[in-house]
Amino acid sequence: MKSQDILLLLKLVSLERQQAAAVAAGRDVPAIPHAWRGWTTDSLDGQAEEPLFTGDDAYSMRALEESTGISKSEVSSALRRCTQVGLAKAERGTGYPRVNTRALLGFILHGLRYVFPAQPGPLVRGIPTTYAAPVLAGRLLSAGEQACVWEDAYGSVQGQRVEPLYKSVPRAVRRDPQLYAMLALLDAIRLGQERESALAGKLLQQYLREMP
Repeated sequence: MKSQDILLLLKLVSLERQQAAAVAAGRDVPAIPHAWRGWTTDSLDGQAEEPLFTGDDAYSMRALEESTGISKSEVSSALRRCTQVGLAKAERGTGYPRVNTRALLGFILHGLRYVFPAQPGPLVRGIPTTYAAPVLAGRLLSAGEQACVWEDAYGSVQGQRVEPLYKSVPRAVRRDPQLYAMLALLDAIRLGQERESALAGKLLQQYLREMP
């Protein structure tokens, strides 16, 4: 299994949540913060933040490449690997790749930090992650602690560098606030600190198991 497989699976979870949003109107489902950014928008050099593909088109190889930064050939390989181990399967009728969220959650909670560990590094400018991201902001960060960030030229926060799960993560999260939240929670688990990991795991369990 490769790190881009996890990024792709979380993107598919986000797409399914977006598809189901209208159907779930009025239901009490876990909300993912989105009215917040950790990057500047005045110097994106034309890089769109909004998704370029919607509806059925969002599941095409081209769309998944654009939205995740993973090449089409690697998207195809990742889907094959995930299908082989039971983390994904084609939905009957539509053919959309759907995530086995229970299995994915089990891997994230019990294996992620051993397979894809992370450690805070030097101070850089970037996009906040872990307890500094909106999904956890204000819950865990103590006075004097440095934020953790994904290094990015458009980032608006100075903090300790954390290697993203995959190199295209900073670009991908600017297009998808739900993906941003889930990847930030993953980083809290990857860092392996008890308080952060426990809360992140609880929130991620809500997002993955209580799909709209």
